[in-house]
Amino acid sequence: MDEVIARNYRKLVEEGFKHAGNMESPSIFFDSKAEGVSVCGDGGKDYVNFYLRIEGDVIEDIKYLCSCDPAANVAVEAMCELCRGKTLGQARAMTKDDLYAAIGTSRGLIARKVWGVLELFNLVIKRYESAVPEPSA
Repeated sequence: MDEVIARNYRKLVEEGFKHAGNMESPSIFFDSKAEGVSVCGDGGKDYVNFYLRIEGDVIEDIKYLCSCDPAANVAVEAMCELCRGKTLGQARAMTKDDLYAAIGTSRGLIARKVWGVLELFNLVIKRYESAVPEPSA
């Protein structure tokens, strides 16, 4: 495992997984397996479920439950940290470089994990935005 990922994962274990958990009545719920996007592993028993509470256009809260490898956990926690308090458009505009900067590396397995998290978020947020009616003027 990459040294930076190991250090980030150790920090999560020691300080707690800040965004881990589920949420009652989320505005958006999505499951990597149901969406067909691999974030965690080889498609076996690994998964990640995201719960988002949206107020207006802002991600007020974000949680996740997963069965993932350490690199995926690091990517998921970084995405949650970066998205909380952002508009849906800002979250959708997030790039791999934003996540790499938050994580501290782009080497090894993290590149695949970051790609999966971004693909999943973009897919689901775009679908949510298209289903929510525009406010009347």
